[in-house]
Amino acid sequence: MNVLFLCTGNSCRSILAEATFNHLAPAGWRAMSAGSQPAGYVHPRSLTLLAREGIATNGLYSKSWDILPLTPDIVITVCSSAAGETCPAYLGPVLRAHWDVEDPAKATGTDAEISAAFDKAYRVLRARIEACLLLPLESIQDDRVRLKAELDRIGEHRS
Repeated sequence: MNVLFLCTGNSCRSILAEATFNHLAPAGWRAMSAGSQPAGYVHPRSLTLLAREGIATNGLYSKSWDILPLTPDIVITVCSSAAGETCPAYLGPVLRAHWDVEDPAKATGTDAEISAAFDKAYRVLRARIEACLLLPLESIQDDRVRLKAELDRIGEHRS
């Protein structure tokens, strides 16, 4: 199963989700990330946070949803603006879920306050990814209705 984490800029939240999912996922599950309007760079704080957590950052880059290496089976939007966008037609009848996470790139304040915003986004995403990976994926991956309901339920959880 291929999971696409989608955001508008693909510089923070979707990158954090892609790397964390791939770090934790079982064999046969793979995450990608993309943006509808990619920023063209990965936010340095995202890379620093992932490295601190022991999660590989090699190969991460900000990319458009027009150049995905694989067609996803599941698209999880992690920002409200991406959730409202129409996915490209080539994605077909993909299963969609929404996990809204505040954008740490828009955080203001002291260095510590900005770092805290990145930490919070990472913690929320990681908790949701861990909850997703606790699902009986082998038995529900072909039950689109149940899988969508479970992913939506996970997205409603506020960490």
